[in-house]
Amino acid sequence: MTELPTGPETDDSTPVNDNAGATVIDRSDHSISRRRIPENVLKVLYRLHRSGYRAYLCGGSVRDLLMNRQPKDFDIATDAHPGDIRRLFRNSRIIGRRFRLVHIIFQDQIVEVATFRREPERSSTDEENEDFLITDDNTFGSPLQDAKRRDFTINALFYNIADFSVIDYVGGLEDMRQKRVRMIGDPDVRFREDPVRMMRAIEFASRLGFEIEQATYDAVLRHRNEILKASPPRVSEEILELLRRGWSREAIRRMVDSGLLEPLLPEVYGAIAGERAPYFWKMLEVLDRTVQAGRKITDAVLLSVLMLPWVVAELEREEHRRESRMRIAEVLTFIRDLVQPLCARMALAAGTRHQIEQALETLWRLLEPPSDRRAQFRAVHREPFNDALALLELYALSSGRYVEQYKQWHHFAQRARREGEVAQQPVRRRRRRR
Repeated sequence: MTELPTGPETDDSTPVNDNAGATVIDRSDHSISRRRIPENVLKVLYRLHRSGYRAYLCGGSVRDLLMNRQPKDFDIATDAHPGDIRRLFRNSRIIGRRFRLVHIIFQDQIVEVATFRREPERSSTDEENEDFLITDDNTFGSPLQDAKRRDFTINALFYNIADFSVIDYVGGLEDMRQKRVRMIGDPDVRFREDPVRMMRAIEFASRLGFEIEQATYDAVLRHRNEILKASPPRVSEEILELLRRGWSREAIRRMVDSGLLEPLLPEVYGAIAGERAPYFWKMLEVLDRTVQAGRKITDAVLLSVLMLPWVVAELEREEHRRESRMRIAEVLTFIRDLVQPLCARMALAAGTRHQIEQALETLWRLLEPPSDRRAQFRAVHREPFNDALALLELYALSSGRYVEQYKQWHHFAQRARREGEVAQQPVRRRRRRR
């Protein structure tokens, strides 16, 4: 590991020494192997390098490779501008407005390449109005500037294909050793620039088993209401990321403890905060084990899991108010009226909204044990059945309620599918003897 002294900068803020002030780890001192980098990614890195450009593997892929984890994505950063990259790779296209990127398209993979960027300058009007939200991020810069504009130190590491070294400008290696998630720069400013970064801090801490560094966490507590300024589709996608990767219990617990869930989904927060629905945390544990086992869970089921304690509490409250059990038709209407405004506020796609409504409504139909055989067959072969059965499985195994109903529907569904497969098999005709 080599500590390099800080060198002077030119007028355009580009360091004379690219690695000035950085910690550089030589190939012999780190564990990243090119065998773990996909062939298409290596092709792009090598072509950029041989064409005279810097070519770095960057961000989370470097962190994950150093931790012997399998990266989800392999992104590349370079000093080539988007037009230069486009000319080098005929199988590419430039995308984005706020942040122009190049996608290099291979038969089985898309490799994303970004030009080094620096923080955009704010106008005096923005500063007077305390408007920190970033709306344009296409100001190109140096590797040092690019590292400093990234969100967390553990995501700002570079792997240089020229000499296979790892470059760290912001202390990410030390934070990895200390197992902490730390914001680059002033967290009060950085969270106001992009409030979704608060959710990403929770995501990385939950995924990696790290703690959020104290100054960063304190800023989350101060600015949690800023999350309402973020784009609802981005926030909804981040919520799904917290649910779909196998560490949802830890992530949602951190969302509740930090108070970040309260402004986003006050209905859900009110139903699960303060141990109001203890089965919910068990349900997330079961969900995590199911995902880690490789079973596919749809987005509609994931979001239904999050909403379920609130829906159950509201139904129980309504029945208490009425002093009587609600009929199934009334329950279905009540669920639809309850869920639709929340789905609209989250800006979920129309198809996803419909699937959530159908999953929750069908769940309540399944709470009655199978009776009429024709009705059972019709239920099994309807589109929402699989989502509703998955939801019932999670709820039954976690709360201890409706276990028998789940077992009966599960066994009946298996039998119905087997009978359906037999019925679909072609009938072989015997050849008549002459």
